[in-house]
Amino acid sequence: PKDKSLRGGVFGLLYCSGSGEDSLDGLMRRNCPLTPSLSPRKRTTSQSKTEPPLLRTNKRTIYTAGRPPWYNVTGTTFKEAFVIGLCGGSASGKTTVANKIIEALDVPWVVLLSMDSFYKVLSNEEQELAAKNEYNFDHPDAFDFELLVNVLRKLKKGKSVKVPVYDFTSHCRRKEWKTVYGANVVIFEGILAFANKELLKLLDMKVFVDTDSDIRLVRRLKRDISERGRDIGGVIKQYNKFVKPAFEQYIEPTVQVADIVVPRGGENFVALDLIVQHVHSQLEKVSLILLCRSALASAHQGQPLPKTLSVMESTPQVRGMHTIIRNKETNRDEFIFYSKRLMRLLIEHALSFLPLKPVSVETPQGTIYEGKRLSGKRITGVSILRAGETMEQALMAVCKDIRLGKILIQTNHDTGEPELHYLRLPKDISEDYVILMDSTVSTGAAALMAVRVLLDHDVQEDKIFLLSLLMAEMGVHSVAYAFPKVRIITTAVDKKVNDEFHIIPGIGNFGDRYFGTDAPSDWYESDEGMDY
Repeated sequence: PKDKSLRGGVFGLLYCSGSGEDSLDGLMRRNCPLTPSLSPRKRTTSQSKTEPPLLRTNKRTIYTAGRPPWYNVTGTTFKEAFVIGLCGGSASGKTTVANKIIEALDVPWVVLLSMDSFYKVLSNEEQELAAKNEYNFDHPDAFDFELLVNVLRKLKKGKSVKVPVYDFTSHCRRKEWKTVYGANVVIFEGILAFANKELLKLLDMKVFVDTDSDIRLVRRLKRDISERGRDIGGVIKQYNKFVKPAFEQYIEPTVQVADIVVPRGGENFVALDLIVQHVHSQLEKVSLILLCRSALASAHQGQPLPKTLSVMESTPQVRGMHTIIRNKETNRDEFIFYSKRLMRLLIEHALSFLPLKPVSVETPQGTIYEGKRLSGKRITGVSILRAGETMEQALMAVCKDIRLGKILIQTNHDTGEPELHYLRLPKDISEDYVILMDSTVSTGAAALMAVRVLLDHDVQEDKIFLLSLLMAEMGVHSVAYAFPKVRIITTAVDKKVNDEFHIIPGIGNFGDRYFGTDAPSDWYESDEGMDY
């Protein structure tokens, strides 16, 4: 497809799926998104994928903001994404219109999903036809509508989805699928975006991009010759045989279901302005249930602690370590040393709650020993940045070759809400037992968001273990009320939280004391700052 450098972009979230390392140093130092490479590149594959968390336009650079809560105090999603469907002929300018809408909306969390990603896998015979420009890519039968509807339905509900990547040079899907997650607005574009009844049900707004056929042919010639290595004769042959008839038979008639028709595509600023105004008005109608700390602070008062909570036995050794790390006079070296000792004990304690199955092994003496082994595929650790990251070493010391993920949550001081800014989770995390780590939990706002993210990635609730060195009763109740199957494990629970949401008597700012820094004013602690 044309220049689709922004296709599938998720603005507001830097998300990577896999084991590759992503640099967070700049993000955490500057508290702003990483700057992507600006080197030009040709597009030979469908681009429904995650992009760097900023959008460069001719006029300005739009930096991302965090994603506010998309769930209520019960942990369930209360807000579906607003889905805009863009339909039009091949090379009509759908992607240009989509990017103009994104720029004008100025909404940080937008997903751009391309129908080009959902071409069917071709048989050998169809591959040969495609190589000769004899395969009709503009016919409804060329698309995997079942997969497309399933992906868009999950994305509308805020779930994590895997999107195929279609290679136009080889006419096949690549092995590596792209993971897309989280949106306030989803823009779905394709030549047959309105051709399926199930798809139409998912679209909140339907826009038809109407461009003169001669202009579309010229654009298609430029694109297919420069980007896909086709010759001019083959392009014209395919256009006359398949593209033009398909437009007249399947695409043009769907203009009847459109809410708005945009002549001249991305140059029609009046139509684009009307679209943006309508989307803003629809988003404002959704009453957001703020998950601010003050709201959580007033809930669950006087309730008994939940059965899903496990507090490590307060042995003289544990009590002694708490005395050291709670003491404001303790120097940084001692604070780190005894915090690490406590983390190791906490993780060992947490592992005892994992399900085990009986297994028999033969000893060097030739006798059988009846033992135990993890009843599951594997364990993954996920830390809530930055203070939760301090627990990773203890986890790796206990669990060999464990996979790690990271989530960054910060507070919005205008709303008091936690906001999701970054996540990096291993592939196929849905099959794992997940140990979610944070140094301290006060109101539980950040922990709620982190658990919701894991659930959106299809991790089973009863396979999530929330570990923290210190928790307030308020945070315990908040997490247990929203997610009653999550196991909560800590070394101690303090009863009170003051007006600034610090745990009392507490431990202070764990991240500052551990790293020897002054925390930025907008860190959520559970991520770090102030024991949130």
